[in-house]
This record gives sequence, C-alpha cells and structure tokens, in this order.
Amino acid sequence: MLFRSRIRRARGGAVRLELAEEERGLLRQVAGELRALLDEEPEDPSLRRLFPTAHAEPEREREYRELTRDQLVRGREQSLDLLRDTAGQELLTPEEADAWVRALNDARLVLGTRLDVTEDYDWDGLDETNPRAQELALYAYLSWLQEQLVEAMA
Repeated sequence: MLFRSRIRRARGGAVRLELAEEERGLLRQVAGELRALLDEEPEDPSLRRLFPTAHAEPEREREYRELTRDQLVRGREQSLDLLRDTAGQELLTPEEADAWVRALNDARLVLGTRLDVTEDYDWDGLDETNPRAQELALYAYLSWLQEQLVEAMA
C-alpha cells in the first residue's frame, strides 16, 4: 500500500499534518474507544500486549503489576487524550508528536492482538470480502501514520 507522505517536519521540530477531516475524526474515535477500553475493561485480553509479563515468577509479576500498572495506564491515557484533543491541529509540537506515536502504537497493539496480526501477515493477499477487512485496513492505516510520524520526527 503506497501513500504520499502527508506528515512532514516543520520549523522548530514541529510536525505538519495534512490529514483529511475524516482521518482526524477516525483518530478521535480510535483514541476514545481505546481510552474507554482501558477505563471500563482493564482485563480485556486484547490489552495484554500493552502490559507484557515482566517476571516469570508469579509472585514477582504480581508485585510488579501492583507497583507499575496505574502509572502505565495513566501514561497511556494521557497519550490517547492528547491524540484525541489535538487531532484537529495542523501542527504538532515535538512532545505532541511523540504522544501521537505512543498512542498509535498502543492502538495498533490492541487491534493487532484482536486480529491476530503477525509479522508474516500477507498484506498483499488481503481480500476485501474478508469480514475483518475494515479492521485490517485500519491497522494498516495506523501503521502507515505512525511510520510517517517517526520519519518526520527523525
């Protein structure tokens, strides 16, 4: 899938976004839905990649989760809120762009988990009649957007 880059580096390290209003609305929706999932269904299995296991020993893992989970959730919520709140802007500060990258990555991880996307997924063989074609297209779009942001920030 080839797209013209519509995200570019601007003066002072800012990032210029050339996104259609439909795209901006979609980003608001994705951020809102993931934020709601974090708030309302913290044990949803699709969130597992956002909070990977840190210790093989169950007791140490439980302690780790107790110490870090709230802080990790807050950071993710802040990035998602910022994505939602700045989706209409033409320019992002470097800090806002960084938050976008983190929020997009989180959305991709959750969506990829739900869709069982792996590194060897055959994107060229994507069938538009696949019942999950729209979700897969969203995953691909979020991946492209994240890649464009990273390149603009580099």
